[in-house]
Amino acid sequence: MRDLRIVGGTVLLAADRLQSADLVLKDGLIDRIGGGSGGSYLDASGLLVLPGIVDLHGDAFERQLQPRPGVDFPADLALRDTESQLLANGITTAFHGVTLSWEPGLRSLSAWRAMLDALAARPWTCDMRVHLRWEAYNLDALDIAVADIAAGRVHLLAFNDHTPSILAKLRDPVEGAKYSGRAGMKLAAFQAMADRIASHADAVPAGLDRIAAAARAAGLPMASHDDDSIAARDGFRARGARICEFPMAEAVGRAAVEAGDFVAMGCPNVVRGGSHLGWASAARLAEAGVCTVLTSDYFYPAMLRAAFVLAERGVLDLPRAWALISSNPAAAAGLADRGAIEAGRRGDLVVVDPETSRAVTTIVGGRVAFLTTEGSKRLFEAA
Repeated sequence: MRDLRIVGGTVLLAADRLQSADLVLKDGLIDRIGGGSGGSYLDASGLLVLPGIVDLHGDAFERQLQPRPGVDFPADLALRDTESQLLANGITTAFHGVTLSWEPGLRSLSAWRAMLDALAARPWTCDMRVHLRWEAYNLDALDIAVADIAAGRVHLLAFNDHTPSILAKLRDPVEGAKYSGRAGMKLAAFQAMADRIASHADAVPAGLDRIAAAARAAGLPMASHDDDSIAARDGFRARGARICEFPMAEAVGRAAVEAGDFVAMGCPNVVRGGSHLGWASAARLAEAGVCTVLTSDYFYPAMLRAAFVLAERGVLDLPRAWALISSNPAAAAGLADRGAIEAGRRGDLVVVDPETSRAVTTIVGGRVAFLTTEGSKRLFEAA
């Protein structure tokens, strides 16, 4: 692998400061800060050089798998387009939030297997990983999920329980049709299936205990999703989940942070100025130190933009805002080799135009992975 120098840029260094510096990338890593000559180089003058974005929870890929209800495309094709979106938005590590549910169709066992097989079938430029969104009532697939965790095919486990809300929404034919359409079923048949699944509620806690034990044995980070009470968060922490995803009440998030947990919320919430569900403002909670990790949630371009939106609000400076999408999620996932710019870390970087807050170049493992027209004019190859 050729060395690559990045020269003349304003670099966000590990000490959380922006300063002019040159970088030398070698063998996929940040070899040193400062110095270097010869070889290929990227002229980053007037640009920001920032750590690559780490996305712990993104499920926008589902729109590539199923762009319309019941209209499915192969997982490998969907992932190729998804990877292009990730790299164009400076995301160098992506945990795909793959839901393994009792629902047929998009979130079914067959879709789960197709995604894992497609990810394993070829090398990818972006470091794409699996965030298993385990639906608590999906007891029929528990053996398979545990086996996939043991086999190393899962990189983060999240506890989800959407079954009660699905049952409630099925009372409304319009809302219910969204779920039955996603599953490729008639509403009446989907309702009957949901009722059958709900009848096994007594077995759910033991299922959660079992999959949590498998994740602990594999050393996986764990998260709980949509915690609605402090008691619920305490229960999942006891199982080993130290990431609180999208807490439904501010008090839950505050209690999680006080207990030493990471609290993750969505970048679309920041960019849009509020939650589409009417929940707490992620920007305000980030400024208050309650939200410590931001994710793409359902829209990849929101991550890079959210950091600049927060900086523009004036409470957090750009280094602290950027930590929410780089060093903090890396720490939450146990990835000590990325998330900051310092010698010995992975050469995962995004070079950003501060005027437009757009990625000019994305570098993964020391290699240029995405380049705009402007970026191509700044890249000089070695003779």
